[in-house]
Amino acid sequence: MTHVLIVGSGPTGLTLAIDLARRGVELRIVERSQEPPAGVRGKGLQPRTLEVFDDLGVIDEILATGAEYPDLRAYRGDQVIWEGRMDEIRAPSAGVPYPNLIMQPQWRTERILRDRLAELGHRVEFGTEVTDLMQDADGVTATLGTGERVRCAYLVGADGGRSTVRRRLGVGFAGETFDSERALLADIRTRDLDRDHWHVWGSMADQTMYFTICPLPGTDVFQLVAPQPAGDDLPALVAAHAPHVRIDEIVWRSEYRVNVRMAERFRAGRVFLAGDAAHVHSPAGGQGLNTGVQDAYNLGWKLAAGSEALLDTYEDERMAVAEHVLGLSTRLYREGDARRGDHTNQLDLAYPGSPLSAGPRGGERLGTLFEEQRGTGFLLLAGTVAGTEAGTEAGTVAGTVAGAVGGNHPVRVHPPLDGQQGVILVRPDGYIGYHGDESGLSAYLSGFGIDAPLLSASR
Repeated sequence: MTHVLIVGSGPTGLTLAIDLARRGVELRIVERSQEPPAGVRGKGLQPRTLEVFDDLGVIDEILATGAEYPDLRAYRGDQVIWEGRMDEIRAPSAGVPYPNLIMQPQWRTERILRDRLAELGHRVEFGTEVTDLMQDADGVTATLGTGERVRCAYLVGADGGRSTVRRRLGVGFAGETFDSERALLADIRTRDLDRDHWHVWGSMADQTMYFTICPLPGTDVFQLVAPQPAGDDLPALVAAHAPHVRIDEIVWRSEYRVNVRMAERFRAGRVFLAGDAAHVHSPAGGQGLNTGVQDAYNLGWKLAAGSEALLDTYEDERMAVAEHVLGLSTRLYREGDARRGDHTNQLDLAYPGSPLSAGPRGGERLGTLFEEQRGTGFLLLAGTVAGTEAGTEAGTVAGTVAGAVGGNHPVRVHPPLDGQQGVILVRPDGYIGYHGDESGLSAYLSGFGIDAPLLSASR
């Protein structure tokens, strides 16, 4: 039996597949489309997402083929009237190794993730649609379009805003669709603009935005975004406002309506919703793709553990974050605010109210020791653990946390941070689970199906 069936192979589904594959979890990932997408939809990777991609082993190629966002250049006709940035370029630091928003066409992000998944021995099954699903106390049975029935312990719907999985579950998708607020995306080629700027005509502030044309790194293509559909005559739209710009080729185009919706549940029994299947955003602030990646990163280690108490925390933690992020992206959209910074980089998102968060720093992103956190395990910051000096190989402290949760969650022990009181246990997704006296650690872990005596130091 497949342990996890992932439905949908966008950034959310691929992130989850990679996280499970590196833990040795049996999985399948299916995609109803016949082939990978060609056009550019999302293109901004936030600093927190870059940290995740570092851990998953793809950051080098993401950075090598992507780029920081270019300066904005605003026009009235063919006259430049303003130049500036929507963010501040920052230098890396110990606490923020990837401080800047990176532009990366979504199709390439997905290709990089698919290649990483292939290295781990798994491939996306394209042209494979889930048409129905049924679940019982022991697992889920999914019916594919081919008639095949797949039995799995858990199923994750990462199949987009029109999620078949969500509909089959009967989970509501509350929110708004703004039928009058449509937008056009198009990948175009033109020889009349430089590739060092993001070119803008009109102003979001006074609702006179006509279109933007942004160079996509590592390509000869620009992405054109127009707040309102331009019908079939896109060159005419450009000519009306930028007579010096000619479109040589329209490579791809798509129109969409602005949606702001969130599923009423992120979990129904053994079925989970993630990414756009769970929440859809306005494009403002570049939050949608990144929030989906964080959903997957939160869920992966919990699915690998298989503890019901851990799995219950997924919905609790991610629904609260999704609600916050939806509010942020909607406000930015309404205000025409194109700025990027601390409010959009997702580094400050946390789980302070989660049942999995205990102690003064419980639920916070650790924000340091990134190299020590790489991999599939926990990080324990403590001077001694059961009489064993920090950082030594297993002695009196034998086994691993994985002895209780499936063999894929080793624990590294590291000396405490300067000024640290008590012990800190960092979850596999980089957030602090427990912060307090060592005497309380056992009770905390046992509450989530993790056996404290099985802690070990591993390098």
